[in-house]
Amino acid sequence: MAKVYLQTPFTIEDVLNLHAGDEVFLNGIIYVARDAAHKRFLELLDKNQPLPVDLKNHIIFYAGPTPPKPGQVIGSIAPTTASRMDPYAPAMFEYGVKGVIGKGPRGQSVKDACKDSQAICFSAVGGLSALLSDKIQSAEVVAYEDLGPEAVRQLIVKDFPVMVVYDAYGNDLYEQEIAKYRSIEKIIGNI
Repeated sequence: MAKVYLQTPFTIEDVLNLHAGDEVFLNGIIYVARDAAHKRFLELLDKNQPLPVDLKNHIIFYAGPTPPKPGQVIGSIAPTTASRMDPYAPAMFEYGVKGVIGKGPRGQSVKDACKDSQAICFSAVGGLSALLSDKIQSAEVVAYEDLGPEAVRQLIVKDFPVMVVYDAYGNDLYEQEIAKYRSIEKIIGNI
């Protein structure tokens, strides 16, 4: 497990150098989009139409920020439950998105899509919304303004902390941690 600082957008080499458990600090552009925006993205992709924002090689953060207070770039922002986005992730990876940020485990279709499309699933800690918002240098609505908090936003981030939970090799941090726990449990049971 490594500590890695990466610039977005990602290259294939960036993705292939990451492994489940790596601590990553993102710098550059990431996009915020949730369910409603993804539904529209898939409708466009199904019709072979361009997305309103070119997300190829980029990272999507599953979040819905609160409005900023005076002097703030963005309000509190935290990851939403990633499994809610499982119906959309494989198609977005196939399109060219290289990573997503959410919280919690994903379904097998998403894990398979990470391998098939050479993409990454990151996790961000949900209880650290103030810390995460401090890592955002600018925020701008770039598509679907009518969706309010679920509008697509472009964020410029500096040292935005995430952890790789599913890598492009099929490794699953959640399964690795459960296996460690069971191994320790077995050792303790034999004492």
